[in-house]
Amino acid sequence: MLLQTALLLLVLHRHVGATTAEEPGVPLPPPKGTCEGWMAGIPGHPGHNGTPGRDGRDGTPGEKGEKGDAGLLGPKGETGDVGGTGAEGPRGFPGIPGRKGEPGEGAYVYRSAFSVGLETGVTVPSVPIRFTKIFYNQQNHYDASTGKFYCNIPGLYYFSYHITVYMKDVKVGLFKKDKAVLFTYDQYQEKNVDQASGSVLLHLEVGDQVWLQVYGDGDHNGLYADNVNDCTFTGFLLYHDTN
Repeated sequence: MLLQTALLLLVLHRHVGATTAEEPGVPLPPPKGTCEGWMAGIPGHPGHNGTPGRDGRDGTPGEKGEKGDAGLLGPKGETGDVGGTGAEGPRGFPGIPGRKGEPGEGAYVYRSAFSVGLETGVTVPSVPIRFTKIFYNQQNHYDASTGKFYCNIPGLYYFSYHITVYMKDVKVGLFKKDKAVLFTYDQYQEKNVDQASGSVLLHLEVGDQVWLQVYGDGDHNGLYADNVNDCTFTGFLLYHDTN
């Protein structure tokens, strides 16, 4: 009933408004179907909300927005596995030559050598044999007046001797610091010239002396030398001590 009254008032209001706009000042006639002297009722209460309509269709995608600010740095991840060995790269260009080094000290050449011969067959037993025929003695490390070699450079030396044997047996010894280190014995064959020789390596210190001498008494003193037969004594430094 209230709803019908509200609709009636709404229709009446629209009808009155339209009539006034067309003819101002003219009283409106009463609505059709009503009694004379009618009165409008009190407005009714608002109606209840209707049920929600169905969802509309999706709209078209909007334009792409501006790029946002960079986010915060995340935590460090776990270490990954070691990768495989890569292929060998191309060969690089040659480097720049280095600076020239400082001049080094000149190497000193150590020399010590002699080679001597016997000029006469007369020798004295148990004393150094004096070889007075000088083949080489540039450093003067051999003393012809004593028949001894004097070490001036410590190191390893090679000594050798070659003896012509005639008229008697020969027994000679190579001495180092008053001690025989090598012996050579040769028995004389009657009416024949024989040869005897010996050689040895010796390590010497500065001041050591080396010489040859007839060992024993005069019965083993058959050394011989003339214009076609020689007795020689030779020695030289192989290498010097480095310490």
